[in-house]
Amino acid sequence: MGRFLLFGFLILFFLPNYSASNLIYHVKEEKAIGSYIGNIAADSHLSDRVVPEHVPLITFSQLQRRGSNSISQLFNVSSNGKLFTAQALDAETLCIYNKECFRIVKVAVRKAKKFMKILKIKVIIQDINDHVPQFPVKQVNIQFSERDGKGSKISVPNAIDKDVGILNSQITYQLRNNNNRLFSLSVFKRIDGRANLAIILEGKLNREEKDTYTLQIVAKDGGSLPMQSVLNVQIAVNDVNDNPPVFSHQMYNVSIKNTHQMSLPVVVLAAKDLDAGENSKILYHFSPKTSDEAKSHFELNKTTGEILLQKIFPVGQKVVYKLFVDATDGGEPPLSSTAIVLVNVMNQQNNAPNIEVDFVFTLTENVASISEDIEAGSFLAYVMVTDNDMGLNGEVSCELQHDKFQLLNFGFKEYKVIVKNSVDREKEDHYDIVIKCSDRGSPPLRAENRFSIRVTDVNDVKPQFTKDTFKFLTYENEKSNFPVGFINATDPDLELGGQLTYFLQGTDTNDIPFQITNYGFISTKSSLDREQQEVYKFKVFVKDNGTPSLNSTANIIVKVVDENDNAPYFTFPSVDPFSLDFYYHPQSKNDLTVLKASDRDNQENAFLKYEIIGGNDKHLFTVNPYTGVLSFSRTVYQNDAGTYDLKFMVKDSGMPSLSAATTLTLSLSVSNTTSPMLAAVHQQSDSLIDVTWVVIIVPVAVVLSVVIVISVTLCVIRTRNQNRALQHTAISASKHPRNEMRQLISQSNNTVPVSCNPDDIMGGSSLSMHGQLYPVDESRNEWKSSSLSRWSQRTPQDFVHS
Repeated sequence: MGRFLLFGFLILFFLPNYSASNLIYHVKEEKAIGSYIGNIAADSHLSDRVVPEHVPLITFSQLQRRGSNSISQLFNVSSNGKLFTAQALDAETLCIYNKECFRIVKVAVRKAKKFMKILKIKVIIQDINDHVPQFPVKQVNIQFSERDGKGSKISVPNAIDKDVGILNSQITYQLRNNNNRLFSLSVFKRIDGRANLAIILEGKLNREEKDTYTLQIVAKDGGSLPMQSVLNVQIAVNDVNDNPPVFSHQMYNVSIKNTHQMSLPVVVLAAKDLDAGENSKILYHFSPKTSDEAKSHFELNKTTGEILLQKIFPVGQKVVYKLFVDATDGGEPPLSSTAIVLVNVMNQQNNAPNIEVDFVFTLTENVASISEDIEAGSFLAYVMVTDNDMGLNGEVSCELQHDKFQLLNFGFKEYKVIVKNSVDREKEDHYDIVIKCSDRGSPPLRAENRFSIRVTDVNDVKPQFTKDTFKFLTYENEKSNFPVGFINATDPDLELGGQLTYFLQGTDTNDIPFQITNYGFISTKSSLDREQQEVYKFKVFVKDNGTPSLNSTANIIVKVVDENDNAPYFTFPSVDPFSLDFYYHPQSKNDLTVLKASDRDNQENAFLKYEIIGGNDKHLFTVNPYTGVLSFSRTVYQNDAGTYDLKFMVKDSGMPSLSAATTLTLSLSVSNTTSPMLAAVHQQSDSLIDVTWVVIIVPVAVVLSVVIVISVTLCVIRTRNQNRALQHTAISASKHPRNEMRQLISQSNNTVPVSCNPDDIMGGSSLSMHGQLYPVDESRNEWKSSSLSRWSQRTPQDFVHS
């Protein structure tokens, strides 16, 4: 009974002393990657501490630590708090024998981007029964002496199960083929969990009756599906070694300084064997249960039992090493026993602190990535400082000097890094961080931990057009896909946030005869007709491809430049031919009527000129080329009466010029009161002209002609002034090919009206007309021409814009 109490006490004494955990989960080893372990969010009941509408804002993330043996490589924690395996777990690899196999997972809990707390999750890795108990040999030969009485025993090797679970590694033994009941199996559990096996003699042996016996020892583990192996025991009747070595203590507890001299023994073990001769000679060696790390620091003298140092301890660490030592005698088969040696290494030096940083966000090559929309106060990293020095040498303070980030203390040698002020990637996208820690030793020792923070882009800047309104000039009658111009927008965001796409915007884009590419190039969808619509106004919508997508709009004005594609037509006379009766008397004015015509084109393409092209053989009539006023060109005589088929032509000023013709049938009646003398003179004009009348008429005609020429000249000069201003712009356009898409700037922002009064020309005519003979030109500042080169025969007038 005392042995069992001592065994239980030792187990409790050596259980690992870990800090309290918030939650405990169990998972079987060898589970597939991604196996579900538990719901941290539900089991931690953190949602009970916040109002229901804030529950969806709670997120979980596993703290990450640099290094190949990081716990973050074993488990994954989803943002909603579910815990999964990240790789297949092998309890035999992760844990040592006779210990509860577990790992502590640190999980940061945030509400939105505010830090709440850190949960320490204990994940117990449950061993599965995947190893068979194994004897060191398949058969063992032992000997009993005939003189041995009842109760004599001989030790046999025990089986070892590599499983680390208590049940899976717990072995039970059974003796088979013991038909005559001469033997029994003794099982004695040792402190390290293994067993000492012995075959016990239950009766009297008689070598003369039988000198050999064959038994089987079955070793079966305690798994749910138990596994077993068999050791064949061949017994010969003879004398054998029957006493194992016994240590003076089952456990040795030794404390040494980290400056312990390597030549001095740490401890000297002592074991005794009651046997004599070779059976009592004892050799010492480390048990297979001793870790490789422990064996790397200590060496064992196999004959004297002295344990010596063979490697210096890690600087600045207070560690405990657990050694399992076997004492084996020289019998056949050899017997052994085990003692445990605990070596406590006390640190007496002043060592610099050690800084470990676990990041909430993704860490790549010592660079943590954060989003530029992260809020001030957001939790970035967990900092743990280790300094195992004694007294003031182990007291540590840390600091982080930065205008964007801050280090806050929230536990003993524990800190957190938070965002102090908001960041903007467009201003700065990379920060170098230095955490400095120092102890209070004399002199104080310092340590630094450097890492970088990269700011990732968020689509927070909307595209911007270079101007609010774009103005373009294009041409009518061109084929579809005729270029109009480019518009440009910029976006400083990266990747998808800076990739722009353009669209036409309107109530019905099908009614807009334009199209735009993803790169902002505007072209026509169909041929344009200025006479149907001269100016188009619509909007262009640009959006980036970020999430969420941002957009902007710009106004587009496209003005269609006129082509001389419409011939003029007479509005009076409205029919061809048209009959007109005119009665002339001496008091009549010279004006007969006004010809009127129209042209659907504009500017010079609609600047019309009238002329008589037939039926005026007597040179009796004249028409003002600009106003269309039909009048007598000379004095009317009685013999001028009659019918005249006057043919008129009106033509525009386009290139090439277009025209229309009509016929006016004029019936002229002359009053009888017309001077006979004048009539006589006219009748004799074919043969003889009175010199006196010639002297009178010629000066009058000359004076009248001069007046007419001066008036017409003034009109023409004023009209040409306007043409020069327009043609100057056209000539500059002709010097720049349209495919360069250069903006054409008008030379004048003022309209140039040209007006003529027939009274100024005809002098006192009863018919008068005051009209603007040339279309008003609009200002072309900021207009861009869709100036692809056209046919080589174009003249500068072809490029005059409406």
